[in-house]
Amino acid sequence: MKLTYKQRLFGIIFVIFAVFSLCIIISEQREERKFRTEALESKLDGYVEVIHRYIEQKQLPISDSIAVPTVVNILPEELRVTLIDAEGNVFYENDTQNIKQLGNHLDRPEIMKALYQDYGSNIRMSASMNHEYLYYAKFFGKYFVRVALPYNIQVKNVLQPDNFFIYIVLVMFVIVFILLNLVAGRFEKSITKLRDITSRLKNDQPLPTDITFPDDELGDMGKELVDIFNFREESKLAVELEREKLIQHFQFSETGLCIFSPKRKKIYANSHFLQNINQIVDKPIFDADNIFGDKVLQPIDDFFETKRLGDNHLAFQVAKNAKTFNIQVIVFDDQSFEITIRDVTQVERNRQLKQEMTNNIAHELRTPVTSLRGFLETLHDQDLPAERQSQFIERAYLQSIRLSNLIEDISLLSKIDEASNKFTMDKVNLVQVINEVRIDLTDRLKANNIDLFIKVNPELTVHGNETLLYSIFRNLMDNTINYAGKDIEIHIKDYMEDNKFVYISYYDTGIGVDEQHMVRLFERFYRVNEGRTRETGGSGLGLSIVKNAVKLHKGEIHARKFSKGGLEFLFTLAK
Repeated sequence: MKLTYKQRLFGIIFVIFAVFSLCIIISEQREERKFRTEALESKLDGYVEVIHRYIEQKQLPISDSIAVPTVVNILPEELRVTLIDAEGNVFYENDTQNIKQLGNHLDRPEIMKALYQDYGSNIRMSASMNHEYLYYAKFFGKYFVRVALPYNIQVKNVLQPDNFFIYIVLVMFVIVFILLNLVAGRFEKSITKLRDITSRLKNDQPLPTDITFPDDELGDMGKELVDIFNFREESKLAVELEREKLIQHFQFSETGLCIFSPKRKKIYANSHFLQNINQIVDKPIFDADNIFGDKVLQPIDDFFETKRLGDNHLAFQVAKNAKTFNIQVIVFDDQSFEITIRDVTQVERNRQLKQEMTNNIAHELRTPVTSLRGFLETLHDQDLPAERQSQFIERAYLQSIRLSNLIEDISLLSKIDEASNKFTMDKVNLVQVINEVRIDLTDRLKANNIDLFIKVNPELTVHGNETLLYSIFRNLMDNTINYAGKDIEIHIKDYMEDNKFVYISYYDTGIGVDEQHMVRLFERFYRVNEGRTRETGGSGLGLSIVKNAVKLHKGEIHARKFSKGGLEFLFTLAK
């Protein structure tokens, strides 16, 4: 017969409390008996100390001629007093006339204890008196003083613990028994309701709207179960919503995605999957289930044929029709899997551009570094005249300046590309920036007989970075000075302005650039005249910096041949 929850709870707690009560009673009885024994031993210790002080004060001899009846007579009549020397021989016993018949007492338990610790006590049968005694002995260096009380009913009663505590425990046990029965009955009602709730939750049945619980711990558990059930229902709804969001995300994602069952049957595919797959296969595919077996996707078939345990990922790249696609396979724990096809054509182009730029940078750095090394090696290895030394040092210095300028240009261009958010943007007066460039280039402008004409509103300001705006006009003027020729003019003017942008025209009257080079002027390291550029020390990055700085200011820049000769740059800057 299966016991009810009330019966099991009542039985378990009843046994636990009974064992606990028994342990408490035994412990209390033992402690009280110990306390009473220590109290009696303390009393006996007082008797021993009285006898010892009497012997010391009277300076009595430690022999069988000792006379201590005076002090013994003031002690309790039933107290047995024995004096034993350090060798264990009895030289006084108040209850024995012939002490010589008494044996050596060193083997007595109380004497042995007193010899190795402060005192010794024992309850045993006396060998000489044939009566049970409570012995207490103490060692004083030359002799032992032992006292003993007959272990009779009177002494036993003194040592016997009081039973009052047992009666208290028994009364508490009865009270707990009654309360336990009431609590177990109340718990059983709560458990019955909880069982009904869990059964409904298990069978996914709705909970009653008027369900109530008792105001106890189990009632709180029932309320929490109802909250859990409601939370589960809300979570199911939230999961459904997230599933719909995920499907919408897949549907509008530019990455083609298809999920297959372990038997390679389509579970879900977005629209871009078939679009991307048809750009890389030879024959059109209208159903995702038919992609397997195509030679372009052979790596997928090979992957599943040779797949080892724990090998759950495959990625490879396909180049087809001037486009590059990344194809990735991910196998899930239930052996279903997904295939994603992503068009990375632009990413690949950017990677190739970066690689090309890296190669260009290495090439551009090689020339000044090689020249600088050659000049320094010549100075180091050869004993040249002072004039030739000065000439080589000057050339090395010029190459170091060229190298420094190239590094600065590369650093600025990289910062514009990758850390544009680190540039501080403020209101900047354009005329002040242009005048700073004019002042810095005054000597070079005069050396090339170049006139600068600035027709910009002195109050014109833009929201930008002063360093980059300086770089725009500085690189444009450097480009004119280096390549446009001598005896020319530079004109800068703001030819238009609206609510959003300032429109700037920069042109020179120099030799200009052939039309075939116009489309590539802003490319990094592109040079119209390679040899002449090397002579002027240009890095090939100036106009690229200009273009990127203009773009950072949300503007655009274009180059064209000026109507009266020369080159004109038209660009906008956001206000």
